Amino acid sequence: MSDKTKEPVEQEQQDISELLQIRRDKLTALQQADKDPFEITVCERDAFAQDIRDRFEEMEGKDVVLAGRIMSWRDMGKASFMDIQDRSGRIQVYLKIDDIGEEAYHGLANWDIGDLACVTGFVFRTRRGEISVHAKSITLLAKSLLPLPDKFHGLKDTDLRYRQRYVDLIVNPEVKDTFEKRSKIIRTIRNILDERGYVEVETPVLNLIPGGAAARPFITHHNTLDLDLYLRIAPELYLKRLIVGGMEKVYEIGRLFRNEGMDVKHNPEFTTIELYEAYTDYHGMMDLTEKLINACAKEVCGTEEITYQEDEISLKLPFCRMTMNDAIKQYAGVDFLSFKGDTERAREEAKKLGLEVKATNTWGDIMNLFFEEKVENELVQPTFIYDYPVEVSPLTKRKKEIPELVERFELFMTRREFANAYSELNDPIDQRGRFQHQMELREAGDEEANMIDEDFITALEYGMPPTGGMGMGIDRLAMLLTDSASIRDVLLFPTMKPRE
Repeated sequence: MSDKTKEPVEQEQQDISELLQIRRDKLTALQQADKDPFEITVCERDAFAQDIRDRFEEMEGKDVVLAGRIMSWRDMGKASFMDIQDRSGRIQVYLKIDDIGEEAYHGLANWDIGDLACVTGFVFRTRRGEISVHAKSITLLAKSLLPLPDKFHGLKDTDLRYRQRYVDLIVNPEVKDTFEKRSKIIRTIRNILDERGYVEVETPVLNLIPGGAAARPFITHHNTLDLDLYLRIAPELYLKRLIVGGMEKVYEIGRLFRNEGMDVKHNPEFTTIELYEAYTDYHGMMDLTEKLINACAKEVCGTEEITYQEDEISLKLPFCRMTMNDAIKQYAGVDFLSFKGDTERAREEAKKLGLEVKATNTWGDIMNLFFEEKVENELVQPTFIYDYPVEVSPLTKRKKEIPELVERFELFMTRREFANAYSELNDPIDQRGRFQHQMELREAGDEEANMIDEDFITALEYGMPPTGGMGMGIDRLAMLLTDSASIRDVLLFPTMKPRE
C-alpha cells in the first residue's frame, strides 16, 4: 500500500515514528563524535532570562551564562536565532558561525527544538530592538528524544495535560504561573502564622483509627506489626494533643486522604492547613481565617477584588457572618430554632420541600440537610455560617444558651466550603458521649462516622484549655486565587484512572 492510500491515522503514526527515529539517530551521531550530551554534568549558569530583560541597562555588553530549553529556532544560513526558556521565561539567543566556530555551528544539525542547552555570551539588543544574548559558545546538555507539541496548538487535551504535567509546564507558561501562585499562598500563610507565634508541626499520616473528620478512609497494612492502619483523614486529634501538652499555638500543612468520589472539587489526596490556638474560640478563628485569605489575595492577585469563573468576589474585610438558622430562614423560610429538638416537625418541613430524610436523621441532621440543599448554592460572596447542630459536629463545644447547637463555623464562597472551625470541645465526658453516638451511627452502617479514640479522651482528661481550631483547604484557596475551574488544575499530579 502506497503512502497515498494509507488511512490518515496510520500515516500520522508512521510520520511520528520516523521523527522519533531521526532524533535517536542524531543522538547516536553525537555519541559517536564523542559529544554525548548526557555526559555533561554541570552548567555554571549565572543569569536568567527575566533578569536580563529587567536589568538590561545594567547588563548590556556583559557576559552571562544561560541554561534552558530550546523552544524555537530560525536558521539563516551562517547565523541562527534560538529562543531559550528557563524557569523565568524566554530570551532570544543569536548564534553566528564566526563566533562559535564552524565545527560547533555545523554540529547544530544534530540539535532539535526541545533540547536543553548551556549558552555563554554577552547581552545586547538586536537591530529590531529585541533584548538578546550573543552566543560565544553553546553546549548541548540533554537531547529531547520526543518532540514537543505543535507550538500553534500546544498541549490542549485536558486529560493528557494532567497525565503529562511535565510537558504541560513546558509548553503552557500559565500553568507554571498557577503553581508559583500556589506556593506563594502557602508561604504567605506560613509567614503570618509564624509571626503570630504559631509552631509548625508534623503529625502521623498512618493512624491506628480514622478520626478528626467524617470521611471514608484508605486502609493499608503494616506487615511487621500485622496491623491495619488508616491514611489520615484529618490531623485534628493529634494537634489537640499538643495543645494539651502546652504548645498553645500549632499548625500543620499537609496531605489528607479520603476514599471518596472525584470531581472538580475533590481529589482522593489533598492539602489542608489545620491550626489550633489555646485561650480563644471560633470568633477568634473567624478573625484569623479572613485575615489569612485577605492577605493571600493581596499577595497573589495584588487586589482584594477578584473574579472567579465570571463571579466578582470581594475579599475585603470583614467577611459576612450569618448563623445557620438565619441563613435557612432567609433562603428556605424555615426557623429551626422555633421548634428546636423537635425531629417530627423537622421531618414535616423537609417533606414540604421534597427533601429526602433518613430514618436515623434527627432534628439537627435535618437542619444541616436544609442548609446543604437550600442555602449552600446561594453563597457566592465570602460568608461565615456559624452555630451548627451538635449532631454533625462531634468535636465541638456546645453553645451554653442553646445546647442543641455548637460553636462551629464554615466559610463559604463561590458556592462551596473553604474552611471549617470550632470552639474545641474540651470536656472529656461530653466527648466520650459524642464518640459513643458516632459509634452507634457506624454500627448502623455509616462508614464515615468517627471511632472512639481512647488516647485522645485520656489527653482531654489531663485538661485542655479553651481552644479555637480551624482547617482550610489549600487546593480550593489556590483554585479561587488562580481562577481555576477544577482542583486538578492546582494539583501538579492529580489522581488519574489508568489508561486502558
